[in-house]
Parts: sequence; structure tokens; C-alpha cells
Amino acid sequence: MTPATSVPTGPQVRPRRLRGSGPLRRLVAETRLHPADLVLPVFVREGIDAPVEISSMPGAVQHTIDSLVEEARACVAAGIGGVMLFGVPQTKDARGSGADDPEGILNVATRAVVDAVGDELVVMTDLCLDEFTDHGHCGVLTTDPAGRTVVDNDATLARYADMALAQAAAGAHVLGLSGMMDGQVARVRAALDTAGHTDTLVLAYAAKYTSALYGPFREAVQSSLTGDRATYQQDPANAVEALREVELDLAEGADIIMVKPAQPHLDIIAATAQISTVPVAAYQISGEYAQIVATADRGWIDRDAAVLESLIHIRRAGAQMILTYFALEVAGRL
Repeated sequence: MTPATSVPTGPQVRPRRLRGSGPLRRLVAETRLHPADLVLPVFVREGIDAPVEISSMPGAVQHTIDSLVEEARACVAAGIGGVMLFGVPQTKDARGSGADDPEGILNVATRAVVDAVGDELVVMTDLCLDEFTDHGHCGVLTTDPAGRTVVDNDATLARYADMALAQAAAGAHVLGLSGMMDGQVARVRAALDTAGHTDTLVLAYAAKYTSALYGPFREAVQSSLTGDRATYQQDPANAVEALREVELDLAEGADIIMVKPAQPHLDIIAATAQISTVPVAAYQISGEYAQIVATADRGWIDRDAAVLESLIHIRRAGAQMILTYFALEVAGRL
């Protein structure tokens, strides 16, 4: 049988000819990075008067509102696609009251950033309760019939709807639904549309896996969590389940689909890109960032090369946008 495709052989075939110089490699590169592909996650903390360094994320800080606005302006100057805002409140409670308070840190910061750069930068906000709850979980807690403390999915959806309205009113362009509650996209989309926020986008964390690499992030947001979130985040052992989550979020009206963490789940990014009818995002999370920075600081790898290589991997897998703490650093070199 004649094969459908054949690969020519012989002395005339020399693929290495396409790799002979830097300019030639750039010319034939199949995957490219551009600053507009990158989104910078940033933390803004209530009650501080100067940025505070995050010890497990060297180079990253908890911002004041003023320094956050300056960072957003730097993103505009660098041509970065967007920013994702995370709030760090002074006080927390069981229901995360500060999350939908118009004067809560995230909503105040969102207004400030949108007022400063809203026509030049996509402003995204994290829509989750974990930064605002005193127990650190992504939702409202209840007791199940067996007497166990669990996250109440439907009560949490009501809180997410309230958060969505507060963030949209503050001017956020894209809401990042990261809580992994069943039905969150449909509930938030309905709340937004009913209130007239029909142009506010929903970014669904469709495949958000449980991971040991979230540790530095939890320092950054001063999480109160003890234990884990394995009952609602994805099991890293499962791929089919993740794609089912993607399909559900697409059916519920997601405008963008997210896979998180990025590097450990390149296969899921690739599979998601094959089935998604909307743009696919990936989040290079805090632990991925910290691994590269710490290893480079010890002189064991070339930091610049490792950062670019890691992002190319994610882009090649199929992500059209990448949330990365390296965004500003990399944009200056692209």
C-alpha cells in the first residue's frame, strides 16, 4: 500500500539547513511570542503605603493602589495584552464580604486601573472568594449530612454573581472565574446580562488542577487556607474530565477558556485548543515562576533562555494568551 504521505530521503534532504543562523531560525519559526499574548497577574494589598516584596516570588510584590497604577502604565508602554488583578484585604470573614463591597480593595483598585489605562489595556479581575474568606476556601462553607465541612456549591454561585456585578460596575473588562464551582459560568453570565453588562467577558478556569505549585501565590494573597481544595479543583490524574469541564463552560457561554497550571498540563492545553471555539488561555502559576527564578539564582540555568523556552512551550501547545509573572520582563526582550 502506498503511504498517504512520504518523507523524501537521500543526500539532498538536510533539515539542518533551516537552522544555520539566528536570523534563519527566526524566519522559519512556527511559534512566536508577542507582548500582546501576555497577561501580567498583579496583587494589590489593602492598608500598605509602599509595595511589599513576596519572599517566595522574588521580583513580585504586593502593590499599593498607586504602585499598581504605575505597573499598569508600564504594561501599556511594553505592549502587554492585559493585567489580572488580585485583591489582598485587611479583614476577612466566612462569606468573603469584601469581595463584592464596592469599597473593597479589589473593586477600588479596578476602578483606579481602568480610570488610568482602561482604553489601552485589558483589565481582568479574579472572581473567587479565597482571598476574602477567613477559611481560605473558594466558596461558602456548610455542613453535609455526614457532618463534614464542605463548600456549598449553590450558595457560592450566589456570591459569585454578586462579585461579578461589583467587578463589572468597577469597570473590569474580563472576569476570571477561578473558583471551579459547577455552573459558575452560566450563573455569572446570567447575572451580567440581566444587569446590562452584556459586553463584560467571562474567562472560565475550566481546567484548574490541584497543584503543589500554588504555594507562593498563597503567600502573595495571604491565604487563610488549611488543607487543600481537592474536592472542587481538578485531579491531576484526569484528562477526559478536564475536557468535559471545558465543554460545559463553552456551553454555558464562556468567552475565554483557561488551563491552569500551564507547564504540567501542556497536553490539556493542546487538547483544549483542538475543541475550543473561543480563545484558550494558560496560567504559568507562581510555583512555575519560582522554580525558574530560584534555579537561575543558583546559577544552574540561564534565566532568560529558560523563561522564553517555558513560554514558547505553552504557546506551542495552543494557548493564545499566557498569564505569567514574567510578562513585563519578557516583553522588553521580544
